[in-house]
Amino acid sequence: MTRDDKEKHFGRGGRQIVSVALVLTAVLFTLPALVVRNEPVYQRTETENPPAETQTPPAASSSPAAPTAHRDKGRAVRLQTKDGAIVELTMSDYLWGVVAAEMPAAFEEEALKAQACAARTYTVIRQNSSSDKHPGADICGDSTCCQAYIQRSAAEARWGLNAREYGEKIDRAISGTDGLGVLYGGQPIQALFFSSAAGKTVDAVEVWGNSVAYLKSVDSPEGEEVPNYRTQVVLGAEEVKSLTLNAYPGADLSGDPSTWFGVASRNEGGGVISIPLGGVTLTGGQARALFSLRSAAFTVTWDGAQFTFSVTGYGHGVGMSQYGANAMAKNGSTFKDILTWYYTGAEVGTLW
Repeated sequence: MTRDDKEKHFGRGGRQIVSVALVLTAVLFTLPALVVRNEPVYQRTETENPPAETQTPPAASSSPAAPTAHRDKGRAVRLQTKDGAIVELTMSDYLWGVVAAEMPAAFEEEALKAQACAARTYTVIRQNSSSDKHPGADICGDSTCCQAYIQRSAAEARWGLNAREYGEKIDRAISGTDGLGVLYGGQPIQALFFSSAAGKTVDAVEVWGNSVAYLKSVDSPEGEEVPNYRTQVVLGAEEVKSLTLNAYPGADLSGDPSTWFGVASRNEGGGVISIPLGGVTLTGGQARALFSLRSAAFTVTWDGAQFTFSVTGYGHGVGMSQYGANAMAKNGSTFKDILTWYYTGAEVGTLW
């Protein structure tokens, strides 16, 4: 999982706060048997997303009560660091380093909670499998293989004057989702995430050829507030020819460069599903990798001297968009709202 380009406030008058507190107190006394939604193992809340053509992120809902158990502190993670050493950490300490490395700490707390749940779920999946890339460890700190990880001291040094605020914010994101993960059919999912989408996330089948029930395309609300949301890559004809023929020797790039690229097939979000190049058909992901583009949501033009790739968003586009999660949180969505929106048909429940 590639580390992408990552790096609230309301107040009400005192009378309003007192009024709300009195209402909540009345509710609690009239509902003594209230069950905390997070606690039952694998409890499912049945909700359905609207059809794809009318999807909009859900409106704000009441924030669920945080779990009180200390599940993360009682579970160990064996991490292979970038220098090859294997260290054992508690799940809570490990997740702190992942969230700090994978998502900007300035994000809304509900977005950070969503990231913590996704990372926790991904870690459990890794613990239940084995990898020849890091024998003796559950997971590694290489973002090209597993998840990014940063030591607390290094993160705090990077944050400077914001270190205490950001550190405590991530502490709350971890403790406020203690032991919770994303489940489908009662089992942990491959909780993939990426930086930012071009209006919609991407169905997994478009990227890897395999259909996954909970990794479907949904609307994603981020936009121009995302740093480097729109980027360009400019390449000369010889550069395009060299890169293409090295990877796809069967391509025919002998003619006018203006004829090399054919008409792209696109998904609803504008991302490239496939594009012809010199008689060879590439997927959007293959073209993205070939020309080092930030995403597969791109257009390509030829001006007689060079090709310009205009790109929107950053990342593979499958699963949870981090900037989309932050936009939802700003609009009042809880971490559960975010996770069940981006992972179609999934639920949030305890992992152990």
